[in-house]
Amino acid sequence: MTTDSITAVEAGPRARVHAVRHRYARRGDRATVHDWAYTIYLTVILAFVYVAPVVYLVRTSQALVSLESSKAATPVACLVAAAVVWGAQLTGRFWGPLVLKPFLLHVFMSTDLSPTHYLGAIARRRLVYAGLGTLLTVCTATFLVTDLFDHPGTALVPQGVAVAAGIGAVASVAWLWGQIRTVRENLLLASAVAAAAVVAALLGRSALLGGGGLWLVAGVLAVSATVLGRSAFRSVRTVDLARLARESARAAEAQTFAWTGTLHHALDLYRPEPRGLTSKLVRPDGRLRGHLAQGAVRALRTRGRAIAAGAFLSTGGALLALGVAEPDAGPATLFWAAGSVAVYWGSGWVGETWRGLRDELTLAPLFGEWWGGMLARTLAWPVVAVTVTVGLAGGVAALTQWPLQGGRPADALLLVAGSVVLVLGARFLREMKMNLPIELLLPVITPLGDLSGLRVFVWQFDGLVVVLIGILVMTQMPSALGAALVALGMAAWCVWAGLRRTGWARRALFTRLGRV
Repeated sequence: MTTDSITAVEAGPRARVHAVRHRYARRGDRATVHDWAYTIYLTVILAFVYVAPVVYLVRTSQALVSLESSKAATPVACLVAAAVVWGAQLTGRFWGPLVLKPFLLHVFMSTDLSPTHYLGAIARRRLVYAGLGTLLTVCTATFLVTDLFDHPGTALVPQGVAVAAGIGAVASVAWLWGQIRTVRENLLLASAVAAAAVVAALLGRSALLGGGGLWLVAGVLAVSATVLGRSAFRSVRTVDLARLARESARAAEAQTFAWTGTLHHALDLYRPEPRGLTSKLVRPDGRLRGHLAQGAVRALRTRGRAIAAGAFLSTGGALLALGVAEPDAGPATLFWAAGSVAVYWGSGWVGETWRGLRDELTLAPLFGEWWGGMLARTLAWPVVAVTVTVGLAGGVAALTQWPLQGGRPADALLLVAGSVVLVLGARFLREMKMNLPIELLLPVITPLGDLSGLRVFVWQFDGLVVVLIGILVMTQMPSALGAALVALGMAAWCVWAGLRRTGWARRALFTRLGRV
């Protein structure tokens, strides 16, 4: 037995884990200094080109949410805290803080070490990073969206910072909780968070606490983070290592897709598998059901995505109704853009027919079906579902609270319809995306340096970019008819570009010539 082996045997668990991580960190394929430098350079360029103009536009316009007192800020703080905790739990179910590189996790699992020894330190370090990132994000969003920091001489600023710190602490712990606890326990935590948020909001607006409602929220968040943190870290030793290995393998594959320019393939790895209701696709006489019925059944086979789609489409329809009420106002424009983005996300989750259409368009029509019938069969459900849900939500919002500008409901209806058409065209463009075109990797030399990374970034989020640019152009049009025509033209271009991506015209022409 050599001296090194004797030292390894006599070393404690912490030293053994440190030795493995130290050796793995010096592997041959690790990121170099040049790789990190290019990533930082690209981040700076993106911030300078995209983020800085948006920040300037938001700060020079009227605050979207006015928080002039602690009573007004307490309900908003409770709502933000609950939303962040729920988002952290959901993120932990797919990509939690315990996800490691598959090889590194396999090495640790092959030893006699307890999971607490090699997962505890990693979890603590990542939770600290997540808490600091959440704190910075909440403070930045508060600075941009509200006027809370515009009162430096009052107690609102320290109270807001304390609440942001509490949100960062409890969100990082909820991230770990979402990964290592069961679905039932996560639902219980989500329900408890909702109840606590309602109680804190009611107490904060009452006269019992005076102006200390935000301090109450910060204290509740601190206590919750402490209790949940102790419980979550005690559960690390009982984590399901087989499930963690599967999550790590999927995360590694998703990272490979993302770094090679195919982010949509990485997201496809996290699509839930359809379950149940297979027999509902067929009528009792053996024939297939109609296009709408098939789309609805396929949507219900992934219930989580269907529920998320309904929530985003309803929220997006309500925000669109608010945004088109006064399209020239700054806050209304933000509502308009936010509603369009929500509809864009919800339209992709409303069914799996988008994915089936892409797969069919990229293959030869073996059964002789003309492409028009294919589009009608696959797009009937998402188009109808998006249109009906957005229309109902927008109509209810407009009738209950938000009167239309100038008493012209026809113009508002035209703007909402144009926005929905634009969003559906952008979603079609995104779903028809194939592998990253090689020509996008060619250098683009400018005085600012090589901007080829910007082209790759825009290609990755092309649908979202089209939606934001389209809404910005529509807000500058003098009439609702002109804005609707702009949306229709951009949607037609998106459809044409999406069909060109799949190469459908060449295959359809060859198929028709072969029949002749």
